[in-house]
Amino acid sequence: MTVTQPDTSVDVLVIGAGPTGLGAAKRLHQIDEPSWLIVDANETPGGLASTDVTPEGFLFDVGGHVIFSHYKYFDDCINEALPNEDDWYSHQRISYVRCKDLWVPYPFQNNISMLPKEEQIKCIDGMIDAALEHRVANTKPKDFDEWIVRMMGTGIADLFMRPYNYKVWAVPTTKMQCQWLGERVAAPNLKAVTKNVILQKTAGNWGPNATFRFPARGGTGAIWIAVANTLPKKNTRFGSHGAVTKVDAEKKIVTFKDGSTVGYERLISTMAVDHLAEKMGDKELGQLSSGLFYSSTHVIGIGIRGERPERIGDKCWLYFPEDNCPFYRATIFSNYSPNNQPAASKKLATLQLADGSKPASSEPKDGPYWSIMLEVSESAMKPVDHATLLQDCIQGLVNTSMLKPGDEVVSTYHRRFDHGYPTPTLEREGVLTELLPKLQAKDIYSRGRFGSWRYEVGNQDHSFMLGAEAVDNIVSGSVELTLNYHDFVNTRVNNERRLVDGAQFFKSKKGIRSGDKPFRP
Repeated sequence: MTVTQPDTSVDVLVIGAGPTGLGAAKRLHQIDEPSWLIVDANETPGGLASTDVTPEGFLFDVGGHVIFSHYKYFDDCINEALPNEDDWYSHQRISYVRCKDLWVPYPFQNNISMLPKEEQIKCIDGMIDAALEHRVANTKPKDFDEWIVRMMGTGIADLFMRPYNYKVWAVPTTKMQCQWLGERVAAPNLKAVTKNVILQKTAGNWGPNATFRFPARGGTGAIWIAVANTLPKKNTRFGSHGAVTKVDAEKKIVTFKDGSTVGYERLISTMAVDHLAEKMGDKELGQLSSGLFYSSTHVIGIGIRGERPERIGDKCWLYFPEDNCPFYRATIFSNYSPNNQPAASKKLATLQLADGSKPASSEPKDGPYWSIMLEVSESAMKPVDHATLLQDCIQGLVNTSMLKPGDEVVSTYHRRFDHGYPTPTLEREGVLTELLPKLQAKDIYSRGRFGSWRYEVGNQDHSFMLGAEAVDNIVSGSVELTLNYHDFVNTRVNNERRLVDGAQFFKSKKGIRSGDKPFRP
């Protein structure tokens, strides 16, 4: 049956209740006009920033998430949602790279002083060669691999950067561009590194997430549930009647799994843009989006009985470039909040010992408990054995001295996300510069981690602002800084900007226009 009139209509329809969709909805709610609706196929908001709970009571985020922000507006919104001091824990990042059976402080390239002497020499040699080459180079690196060699040399490239990034992205570094890097990769200072090698010192904390916040209760997902709770219920539609089955861009009608339809003037879609093209039934856009590459992510959670061991201490997240484990990153999730695992008084049975053997007794016993969360990437270039991955990861924890063979595993978690990382391949910009404008010409704003496919603005704060700024572009023509100027928004100088609250907007027969106080950077 061809739908001619939708069941209901709104000025702005938002698909997806992850950080991007909630950012758009929050901004629409603040504006109070035009009419709007946010929908999601899941009953619980959060998307790729949600949190799962195992039957035993261990919490695991669906990936490694922490809160650090480039925007005061983002801070204001999450502080409104979780306003109390005891809603949060604040942490200093304590991160290491596991290499040559040693813990090298993060970032690796600034702390080669911790490596064996032979490896130090290789790294320093490579850095000197890179520095000399950099002085005479008159072209930009053609790909990520060339950027690594030019900035750090072949020693660091072979020891850490190449193997680690392959484990993360599931493609070789030669197939990735380097415009996305910005603040995400520290370029080493040769003089400082050499000084630290001679003095056997480590470098201090680096990067935008050297300090971070984490919710006291409910994991990262609790943030987005709380943000969603600040929105009026009449403007939300979650669950099966929020599952999109079709997007008719010509008629501006979205059809849902339950058969209901919603018309719109503008559509903000946070679903993966390749899935959006499929829902639209648009062969041209589908062909375009097929040029975008992504990796899948497996999140593995391990709950362990016992006091947190001294070897774990206050570590936050850890990096693993070597092939003695399948995971590229481990998060000591129990260190983020004491509420991320069950109380010590809860009696749990031992499922297995870390070496894979059966426990002497299956009788439930008291805690205390602690937990580790692992991430494993997958692609056609880097396949994963799903059936053995959980056990392979537990063995990898033993191989890297994270667990002792006799440690008691009391809970396990494994969830795969088909779209895990939007890969900044060499072809990406060519696709996006054609694909996103074609969608916007149809009044569809494709935004978010996989909606706009830009990893460099894919953190929670970025994603939230992609939604908020899309709304301001719709109503006032404001520039979408996060989408278009990632180098600008990722600088600390940008940390003070807010979106104007209380702007007045009104509708016209031709669409939505702005009133006063549009956002300007």
